[in-house]
Amino acid sequence: MPRSLNDTIMKKALLLASAALLSTTFSYAASEGWITDFEAAKKQAAEEKKDIILDFTGSDWCPPCKMLNEQVLSKEAFLKGVRQKYILVELDFPRGEDLVKAQGEAQAAANAKIRDSYKIQGYPTILLTDAQGRPYAKTGFQPGGPEKYLAHLSELQKNKEKRDAAFVMAEKMEGVEKAKALYQGVKAVPKEQHHVYEDIITEIKKLDPKDETGLAKAAAQEKALLNLEEGLGKAINAGETDKAMKLIDDHVSKFDIKGEEKQEVLSTKLSILLHLEKFDEADKMATEIIAIAPESALAQNIKGFQKTQLAEMRKAAASEE
Repeated sequence: MPRSLNDTIMKKALLLASAALLSTTFSYAASEGWITDFEAAKKQAAEEKKDIILDFTGSDWCPPCKMLNEQVLSKEAFLKGVRQKYILVELDFPRGEDLVKAQGEAQAAANAKIRDSYKIQGYPTILLTDAQGRPYAKTGFQPGGPEKYLAHLSELQKNKEKRDAAFVMAEKMEGVEKAKALYQGVKAVPKEQHHVYEDIITEIKKLDPKDETGLAKAAAQEKALLNLEEGLGKAINAGETDKAMKLIDDHVSKFDIKGEEKQEVLSTKLSILLHLEKFDEADKMATEIIAIAPESALAQNIKGFQKTQLAEMRKAAASEE
C-alpha cells in the first residue's frame, strides 16, 4: 500500500494521541562486539555453525537506529545472549563528514552493495541470515530492552526451522510434490527477501508448470499490487479519492483476497477516509477490517487506534470548525 499516505495518516494520529568507533582501513571498527566484513562473517559463521545478524544502520543521523543500539545492541546482556548463535555484522551508512571519511570509500561501497542486494529500504533494518547469507527473518527497533529483544529473535528463529524442515522434506520428493514443499520453505521467509531464493523459485517453476503451488498466481498478484500502489498514488495526488477507493475494491475482488492480506489492502481505504476526515465511515471501515481476522496484529493495532486516536482526531477536527 502507499507507504507515504499511511505514514502521513498514522503520524497525524499519533500527534493527536554514539557514534561508532572507526578507523580508516577497509574493516574499520564497528560497535563493540560487531564486525563490518560480511564475507568474513559468512566464513566464520560456516566454521562455527552459527547464523548472522545483519544490522543496517545510520549511526549518526537515524533516531531509531541510535535507540536500538543504545537500548539493545550495545548491551552486554544482549551480546552475551547472541554470541552462541550468531555472528554480528554492522553495516553503517553515516552522513557526518568525519564518520564518512573514517569509514572510507571501500567500506561504504561494500555496504551499499550488500544493502542493494537485499533491497533494504529503511533504517534500522535487522536481517537474520544463515551462514550462506540467505535471510529468513527481518525486524528493526523493538522496545523493551535486551531481554525482550532476545525473546523476539527466538521467535524469528522459527522461520528458519519452518524453512529448513520444508527444504529437507523436498529432498525426499519429486515433481509437483517437491515443488510444493520447496514453496512452503520459501514462504517461511519474508516476502521481500524471496529474490534471494531465485534459484529455488526457478526450480519450483520447472517442477510445477501448471502452477499447482500457486507461485505464479502469487507473483501476478504481487505485480498487480505494485500497479495498485502506483494507481492509488496518481488518483490520490489528483484528488480522485472515489477512484482510489474503487481501485482497492476491484483489486480485492479480482484476486479474491482474504484474511490478513485483505486487512492490509483495506487499511489503505481506512487511511483515505481519515485523510478526508470522514470519521464515521472510517470507524465502520475499521470495524470491518477487524472482523476479517480479529486476532491479527493489524486488527489489534486498529482496535487500539479506534478506541483512542480516532476519538481524538474527531475532537481535533471539531475544534477547528
